[in-house]
Amino acid sequence: MQEAIFLMHDSLFKHIEIRTSEKLTDYEKEIISDAFAKKRMRKRQFFLQEGDVCKHLGFIVKGSSRMFSVDEKGHEHIIHFGLESWWLTDPESSIQLIPSRYFIEMLEDSELLVISLPDVYELRNKSRGFDLTFRALDKFSTIAMHKRIHAAIGMTAEERFSDLSSTYPEFLKRFPMNMIASYLGLSPETLSRVRKNAIRK
Repeated sequence: MQEAIFLMHDSLFKHIEIRTSEKLTDYEKEIISDAFAKKRMRKRQFFLQEGDVCKHLGFIVKGSSRMFSVDEKGHEHIIHFGLESWWLTDPESSIQLIPSRYFIEMLEDSELLVISLPDVYELRNKSRGFDLTFRALDKFSTIAMHKRIHAAIGMTAEERFSDLSSTYPEFLKRFPMNMIASYLGLSPETLSRVRKNAIRK
C-alpha cells in the first residue's frame, strides 16, 4: 500500500532529489506523501482565480498551465507557463494573504499534487530535502523574474523569441502561438514575422 502511494508522488520525489542533489529518506517520502493530495483538473479549469487568496501550492505531475492577468480593456497578459515538475502558486497573494491579481488556468487535462500553505511551512521544518527544494525554488524564481524584466525592457522581438526558443523549446510545442505572443509581450502579427525570419535564417 505504501509503495502504491509513493508511486503517485514519485515525480515529486525525483524533482526534490534533482534540485537538492540529496537522497530522500523513507521517512521524508512518507511525510511528503501525507502532506500532498492528488488532484485531477480539466483543461480550462482554474487552479486560482483573480480576487481569491492563494492558499495552496500545486506541483504539476502531468499537464500544463498558464498564469495570466486581464487588463481593463480585457486583454490577457501571460506571466508564466507551467509544465511537468513545475510549481503553481502566486507568491504575492500567498505571502501577504491578499487577493490575487492573476488567474492560473490549466491548459491541458492535468494531474497535480496539492498542499496547503500551512502544511508547506510545517513540512519545511520536518524535511531537509523539502526545505532545500524551496530555497532553490526561491532563487530560481528571482532569477527568472529578473530575466523576464530584462527581456521586456532590453531585448528586441527577435532576441526575445530566440531566447525563448533556446531556453524553453517545449513551450513552442505545447502552447498556441497567440499565447506565446502574449508571454513575450508581442502582437501575434509581430511574432509571426519574427518566426518566419528565424526559419529563413
